[in-house]
Amino acid sequence: MSARNPGTELDLVSISRVQVNQPAVIRHAEQIQSRRTVKKDWQAAWLLRAVTCIDLTALSGDDTPSNIHRLCYKAKHPIREDLLRAMSMHDKGITTAAVCVYPARVADAVKALKAAGCNIPVASVATGFPAAQTPLKTRLEEIRIAVEDGAREIDIVINRTLVLTGQWEGLYQEIRQFRQACGDAHMKTILGTGELGSLTNVYKASMVAMMAGSDFIKTSTGKEAVNATLPVGIVMVRAVRDFYWKTGNKVGFKPAGGIRSAKDALTWLVLMKEELGDEWLKPDLFRLGASTLLSDIERQIYHHVTGRYAAYHDLPMA
Repeated sequence: MSARNPGTELDLVSISRVQVNQPAVIRHAEQIQSRRTVKKDWQAAWLLRAVTCIDLTALSGDDTPSNIHRLCYKAKHPIREDLLRAMSMHDKGITTAAVCVYPARVADAVKALKAAGCNIPVASVATGFPAAQTPLKTRLEEIRIAVEDGAREIDIVINRTLVLTGQWEGLYQEIRQFRQACGDAHMKTILGTGELGSLTNVYKASMVAMMAGSDFIKTSTGKEAVNATLPVGIVMVRAVRDFYWKTGNKVGFKPAGGIRSAKDALTWLVLMKEELGDEWLKPDLFRLGASTLLSDIERQIYHHVTGRYAAYHDLPMA
């Protein structure tokens, strides 16, 4: 992770003046999606970069210690070693950026990663994920428990009601409390953008979250009807850029939910490079929240190396 974001005072004046030009944002998103993507060796290199930015995620009601153990093994060995060897990348230490689980599974993940001898951080969702409709005291305690169990990153989720009703001071104060409860753990703030009503609200919520000390801002829980979309991504990364210009503090960005294909991953990488530059193309400032994306990336790497697509039994399950 990059240096912590200390946050700033809440600037309600600048927040009140924000208006996002939605048609212009949508046009720009369409332009990005219509461009030809990178090919061959360049594509393989970009896909390996995407792997190193993945928060490999298990957020299901049927998660068990054995499932988490398998997830952690896959995080350490995301691409088959013989494929990496064929690309001369087997000795580059390629792993996913983190393993993301529910608070109840943090201890299992920490134990599995320790047994595997790797230093991949465990991220835990918290604060009443995914709806944030539990009492504040409960949400704060959930953060503390996850940190005590060994989580080094906390993905908190905001109460969308505060955004929809324009309670920016309340949102700011709530996120500040979450930040304090995280202690030394880095905090990623999930906005739930599919439930915020407008792109203007997305920008305002992004700025308030960063003012309150968020180290990352994240699009979605993956549980909403609409999750990570490119227009939302454009608005959020431009908020990140504006915040950096105003304060000098670098905040990371994490799209999550609905990112399933290698092509999707490449589109998000292109967005980051164009809007924020190469510095934001590293896992300390960019993450992809995904549970199935890695499987498709590995299939594309397999095709790059062998010239054919993998059968189901050729690749281990993520």
